[in-house]
Amino acid sequence: MPHEITIEERLTALEREVAQLRQRLDQTTGRENWLDRVIGSMKDEPDFDEVVKLGAAFRQSHRPPDGP
Repeated sequence: MPHEITIEERLTALEREVAQLRQRLDQTTGRENWLDRVIGSMKDEPDFDEVVKLGAAFRQSHRPPDGP
């Protein structure tokens, strides 16, 4: 006859999983934010102004048209 898992056993397993997830989260929160790495990364790019213009044009081209 298979052993039925009790609520206490399920709770213990969940608590163990949560503890492991918290540990993993603590290990990853020390990493540098990806945005901090990107900001300013093109400041010395000679075509930076052109890149900005092309990016704005691309975003504008993907916006829905205004009203009817």
